[in-house]
Amino acid sequence: MTVRLAAAFAKGRPALVCFVTAGDPTPDATPAILDALVAGGADVIELGMPFTDPMADGPAIQSANIRSLTAGTRTIEVLRIATEFRKRHPDVPLVLMGYANPMVRRGADWFAQACAAAGVDGVICVDIPPEEDDSLGEQLREHGVAAIRLATPTTDAARLPQVLAGAGGFLYYVSVAGITGKQQAVQASIDDAVARLKAATDLPIAVGFGVRTPEQAANIARVADGVVVGSAIVEIVAEYGAQAAAPVQSYIESLAAAIRTASRKPA
Repeated sequence: MTVRLAAAFAKGRPALVCFVTAGDPTPDATPAILDALVAGGADVIELGMPFTDPMADGPAIQSANIRSLTAGTRTIEVLRIATEFRKRHPDVPLVLMGYANPMVRRGADWFAQACAAAGVDGVICVDIPPEEDDSLGEQLREHGVAAIRLATPTTDAARLPQVLAGAGGFLYYVSVAGITGKQQAVQASIDDAVARLKAATDLPIAVGFGVRTPEQAANIARVADGVVVGSAIVEIVAEYGAQAAAPVQSYIESLAAAIRTASRKPA
């Protein structure tokens, strides 16, 4: 399954990684939104697992979690959405992103097996630090699912090896300290961080948090292997609800075009 992730980052250009919350605004509306992401040019899909206390997320994704949970979305429903997505899009990588409680409440082995059965390629668990990731990370790897790790501006040289140990798929660089949303890092700091991370790992580096405009996406694409966009997409879903597919696709097309025409900086 991680082969799909590897292929997404081996196209000779940066990958566009797009996040939406599963079940927002309803579980029945999510498939059309996911299809719109793919049609617009997304290379990797991040499907958020709704949770009652999404501490790393800003107001947009917090609200999406509430809408999803209110609509009845639970872990089983997220896995069903993933399974159906895989049937429609056999070659598009799908990553689940969320918090530990929904992932491990039935056991790490159960969750890892369920992810593998659904065709999930990777999992990002926001609130399990690498030092405590033996159970979930080990089970994911055992079942062929990448344990995708997060690095931040505060991840120093001493801690980075712990973050990278057992990591797979790609390394997600959170470009700002804080929650998801509108805050954006200074591009020079992103350039420096990506160079530092590339010196430490062969994993592709995808940069997210605060990416909203095609110009921002293009600037990141000049140095990183992937650009992650989440809150801006979630805000479109919040505005248009069950009719969000068309405006989402249009927005993704603008990002994809900018990324694919960006000139890469020399490594």
